[in-house]
Amino acid sequence: MLPKVSIVVPIYKVEKYLHRCVDSILNQIYSNTEIILVDDGSPDHCGQIADEYQEMDSRIKAVHKENGGLSDARNYGMQFVTGEYTIFLDSDDWLECNMIEEMVQQSLKFNAGIVQTAFYYAYDDYYLFDNRYYSKHAPPVILDNKSLMFELVKNEKVKNFAWGKLYKTNLIKNIPFENGVLFEDVFWAHQVMHRVKTFVLMNQPMCYYYQRNDSIVATYTPRNLDILKGLKERHSFLETFYKDLVDESYKNIVKTSLIHYNLLLMNRKKDTGGLHRKEIQLYIGRNFQSLKKAVEDEKELKKQLLLFKVHPFLNVMYLFIRKILRKTKLVPQPLGLERMDILTQRQNHIGLTLPIRRR
Repeated sequence: MLPKVSIVVPIYKVEKYLHRCVDSILNQIYSNTEIILVDDGSPDHCGQIADEYQEMDSRIKAVHKENGGLSDARNYGMQFVTGEYTIFLDSDDWLECNMIEEMVQQSLKFNAGIVQTAFYYAYDDYYLFDNRYYSKHAPPVILDNKSLMFELVKNEKVKNFAWGKLYKTNLIKNIPFENGVLFEDVFWAHQVMHRVKTFVLMNQPMCYYYQRNDSIVATYTPRNLDILKGLKERHSFLETFYKDLVDESYKNIVKTSLIHYNLLLMNRKKDTGGLHRKEIQLYIGRNFQSLKKAVEDEKELKKQLLLFKVHPFLNVMYLFIRKILRKTKLVPQPLGLERMDILTQRQNHIGLTLPIRRR
């Protein structure tokens, strides 16, 4: 008997996308699944749609709760998980029909605690694939704990996202997501990975990560700074358990701090008195020697840090000038992503999509 896989899907104001998401689970070749649809107090018709799916298929359980955010919905859904494996899927994303089967096979083959698949950034009329770190036809990469934690901190091959991974349920059952924060996965992932002895990284993209058309500049609020809080919490964890990763962690904090300082600058009205910008400056000032040591081998990042230390506006001006030079092609463009239009992608997948099985 193949092990059962539980898929937890938090739902809030996504009636436009919900059918695509749930149908992609029902279309899976791997059928020993349970699907937990968590209606997080959605004000639209999502709760009704979830109930209709529950009536349609015995594998589906629709549960309803007051709105509490993504973390709270995932934690609530975990109460109903009975599978040996668990997958988290956001309700505007969707899966290839053979994703769960492939991931379970890899977990069983290597006795892996977690299996991660590559993914597409999915826009309405095209997909992007990050071929800087993945080769679609490469065999799976097997990581031990030390390599896994390095890749997690680097956040290039192993992503901090909770979705896109198959977990052995006993690894995550008693590690809840932190409520009331954005970027909740950053607070959570390192605690889970710390327990993992074998991690499988699949290079084939089998998950579609939907990109809505909201600009981060237009929608930015100081709550986005939760990511810095999460990175600093993880840094303290690494100082205790993975001292050799402290410099890599500092690099990540530097990059993220500089990005968010500039976003706060572009949203000055939302940063009353510049308090959040001052907090970033104070952190960099207090930890400057450690941060400088950490970025020593990254010429570009070191330059930005030094300019910021003299005055944050110097780094802003540097980035502006660099952007102009790139547009005029006087300096090289950064490596891009592979783009595929949707029609081509669908033609390449003819025969892979199966009709939905009803139970």
